[in-house]
Amino acid sequence: MKTALTDLLGIELPIIMAPMFLVTNVEMIVNAGESGIAGCIPALNFRTIEELEKGLKEIKSRTSKPFGVNLIVNKSNILAKKQLHKCLDMGVNFFITSLGSPEEVIKESKKFGIKVFCDVIEENYAKKVEDLGADGIIAVNSGAGGHLGNIPATVLVPALKKRCQIPVISAGGVGTGSGILSMLALGADGLSIGTPFIATKESGVNDDYKKACIDYSAQDIVVTTKLSGSRCTVINTPYVQKIGTEQNIIESVLSKNKQLKKYAKMLTYYKGMKALEKAAFGANYNSVWCAGTSVEFTNEIGTVKSIVDRLKSEMTEAEQNLLKTLGRV
Repeated sequence: MKTALTDLLGIELPIIMAPMFLVTNVEMIVNAGESGIAGCIPALNFRTIEELEKGLKEIKSRTSKPFGVNLIVNKSNILAKKQLHKCLDMGVNFFITSLGSPEEVIKESKKFGIKVFCDVIEENYAKKVEDLGADGIIAVNSGAGGHLGNIPATVLVPALKKRCQIPVISAGGVGTGSGILSMLALGADGLSIGTPFIATKESGVNDDYKKACIDYSAQDIVVTTKLSGSRCTVINTPYVQKIGTEQNIIESVLSKNKQLKKYAKMLTYYKGMKALEKAAFGANYNSVWCAGTSVEFTNEIGTVKSIVDRLKSEMTEAEQNLLKTLGRV
């Protein structure tokens, strides 16, 4: 299958395995590439710059396939510049930028011919990053797992295609081959898919997290502001029901105070990420697990390759069904 995304990255299928905080690891990236898609790993999944370098070296020693790194480019990430330059030195194939201005990443990446895709949730910001020189847009829609947008893919993708000239990659809510085909029919040049890859053997998270992705469904995904101060999707476990999904009065007041909101948000973000880390790697009753509505399609613990193979097969079946409906076969 050929799209603008497959041409840009030199991949078989127009799919990026979405960068997932604490979930994506070296093993997943290697197997994603070897399965015909492009994996992307958050730089923050490595504690130090030394660990980041070690991880990138291992990926490059095990596969020649393209892969990317996700950079958080707002002030909460104090390592952003060091992460950027280490990745440039190591020769990653692309970046996905999130939660801030991608201007410096785009400027520096162009010197090395490295592609940059930027998370966006609406048209105006999409146009801004295009004007900065971004190579593509990650259209984060209202079905996304983790931090999500406000607009459904059926509206966001066509709107961005109409407004912008660079490729649009739809992110959120897709876990089947027919879902992929529907996004391509809307005009998307590719997809960013994350949640279906959580419950894989390569994933380093604990078995309780993986099992939750199997046991819970789309209706069990809720939006919370307690993790980072921004809207984020989690599985509605009994513990999440107990603590609620909205910030308490003190947190809410602080986040609206002009002088204090920056520090309050940084504190909320730090506490939230620590809670996610504890839940991902150490099973306990008070777990908070990020996931999107596409948990609906996770029925077993597979492998990265088995997920990709399933999506391939389902795409072929969906295409044949469409042709039958149209009376062309």
